[in-house]
Amino acid sequence: MQLNFGAEPDCLEFKSLLDTDADFKVNWKRVAITSTFGFAFVGPVGHFWYEGLDKFIKLKLHLQPKSARFVAAKVAMDGLIFGPLDLLVFFTYMGFSTGKNSVQVKEDLKRDFLPALALEGGVWPIVQIANFRYVPVRYQLLYVNVFCLLDSAFLSWVEQQKDAAWKQWFTSFTSFKEGGGQGRL
Repeated sequence: MQLNFGAEPDCLEFKSLLDTDADFKVNWKRVAITSTFGFAFVGPVGHFWYEGLDKFIKLKLHLQPKSARFVAAKVAMDGLIFGPLDLLVFFTYMGFSTGKNSVQVKEDLKRDFLPALALEGGVWPIVQIANFRYVPVRYQLLYVNVFCLLDSAFLSWVEQQKDAAWKQWFTSFTSFKEGGGQGRL
């Protein structure tokens, strides 16, 4: 193994990476916009969602709280109803709040919704199994909000990826592409 010191190409590339990191700045406007989404949507809607979901499964489905079937029903309903709704509202809100028009927001939804839903579908069920099994209902939103901080950063990253190749792979399986007799969103 040979170590290169000085102005070799590898060192220049590494120095370039360090310089780029030094220029990193927090976009406080975006932080405020994303935080507002949490306060205005996730907080109030999540509160009623978790309380209502718990009551619905106990009273209408007659499942024993904290049982495997109870937790599975809550995870399934949360993933099939609240998860997609949350993503739809998040991407729509973020688009409009950054000055995009409805056509641009629709295009962003076509590009971002399915990849985010697929990736989050692998994480949120695990988070929610622990939540619905071990956390009392009155604290479930608080528990989720801890993970929402990470989720907001992730969704912001997804949105900023624009037309990344990995996103195109997800959308290639859908009928979102226009033309050729395919459906439209």
